[in-house]
Amino acid sequence: MALAPKPEPDGRVMSEEEYLKTESYSDVRREYYEGRAYAMAGSKRNHNILSGNLAGEFRNHLKGSPCSTFSADIKVALGKNYFYPDVMVDCTQAEGDGYFANSPVIIVEVLSKSTKKLDTTVKLIQYINLPSLKEYVLVEKESVCIQVLRKSKYWRPEFFYLGDAVSFESIGLTLSVEAIYDRVDNEEMREWTRQNNG
Repeated sequence: MALAPKPEPDGRVMSEEEYLKTESYSDVRREYYEGRAYAMAGSKRNHNILSGNLAGEFRNHLKGSPCSTFSADIKVALGKNYFYPDVMVDCTQAEGDGYFANSPVIIVEVLSKSTKKLDTTVKLIQYINLPSLKEYVLVEKESVCIQVLRKSKYWRPEFFYLGDAVSFESIGLTLSVEAIYDRVDNEEMREWTRQNNG
């Protein structure tokens, strides 16, 4: 889901307690950052396809393991900030039926024009400070490009394009870029399809 670039219409500051109390029955999902709740905008077709492709592949691969794959409806707490990643995997055995992933090992955000700056700055800094996180994945939807930031001694980025295979080391899965972008309609994918089906 995309984070709207402005606060809720009334613009009032919301306490963390009020956010947590009202989020479970709010008509619109909201992310919470630095004392303000931001309404989540609906995502477009390519965004949904990319999120769905990754969530589906992760879920199938992790079947029978202690790891769970979540897509857009479970939030992660980062201090007093709360975000809904597009896709994430948590390998802890959480009890009950809560709204949070406690220890994600991989988080995926699908980039759009309205969210790219937030996902590559604010969220990046927040996410890579999660002790459990091993990989942060940024997926372009207007073009074909996947950036995987991996935690070793330092966080290091790797970029993947059509013809490449992406290794998600945190969950032991390798996928081709073409599989991740399956059914995505952008200029690069149309050209790739023409060249490989012609």
